[in-house]
Amino acid sequence: MDVSEKLGKNLKRVRTAKKLSQGDIARALKVHRAYISGIENGKRNPTLATISKIAEALKVSVDELLK
Repeated sequence: MDVSEKLGKNLKRVRTAKKLSQGDIARALKVHRAYISGIENGKRNPTLATISKIAEALKVSVDELLK
């Protein structure tokens, strides 16, 4: 499993555990919901800055998303 797939799986796991939709995260980051979907599916490769913003929106560490 590559790092993009790991990020996607962890993003989805944390997001669903916190009962947030892809739309909730997309609105917090001011991006399109399809972009969040792409990250969760391992199709998108977000920058470190974006990963950091996602972690902030989910109130978890970047480490939690990348482990």
